[in-house]
Amino acid sequence: MLGPAMAAITEQEARRLWKEADAVCFDVDSTVIREEGCDELARFLGKAEEVAELTRRAMSGAMEFREALRLRLELLRPSHADVSRFTSQLPLNVSPGISELVQKLHSRGVKVFLVSGGFHCLIRPIAAALNIPAENITANKLLFDFFGNYAGFDESQPTSASGGKARALQRLIDEHKLRCLAMVGDGATDLEAAPPAHVFIGYGGNVVRPKVQEAAPWFVHHFQELIDALSESG
Repeated sequence: MLGPAMAAITEQEARRLWKEADAVCFDVDSTVIREEGCDELARFLGKAEEVAELTRRAMSGAMEFREALRLRLELLRPSHADVSRFTSQLPLNVSPGISELVQKLHSRGVKVFLVSGGFHCLIRPIAAALNIPAENITANKLLFDFFGNYAGFDESQPTSASGGKARALQRLIDEHKLRCLAMVGDGATDLEAAPPAHVFIGYGGNVVRPKVQEAAPWFVHHFQELIDALSESG
């Protein structure tokens, strides 16, 4: 969970750091988008229940994240054609206010990144709609063979393993020489990424996770709260 320094941050201090941030990382599933991308893909492929059970086991700590990811993908075995049909027929829905928030951050010269345990191919259309460059996405990458069949996933991606979001954020801080990085998300893995994030803001617009709400120095239910805070004086 939060390190000692982060745990001591008050909401007032979190608000100050939010306004001073030169970069913001957003989680994607149940944060930037209203759904869980992997669950929606599983439903599309008719394997929702099997994947949901593996997700529950992973979330309860009964299984290491990479193993859970591997097993879920072995159940789905999504082809390149499956992914293309899914993204064209059932586009994922962005959360209310996220487009305006990203636009506001960009207008202030703040870098915006997406860091997710989900799949790059599902997130890329969302990023494009929000004018976030594809190179600002850190997510798991599906691998396909010459014929477009499922061939595994890229295990070099930090978010394919437990603790990966913290490693991804540290890499962003180092590469971009960030002075103040804010992390916004709904889940425990987002909470655990601060530090290295300088401030964590919990988001409950789609689902409220009690442990995250309790531990976050600042918890919001709508992105409008973050937009308004950028305009506050003092």
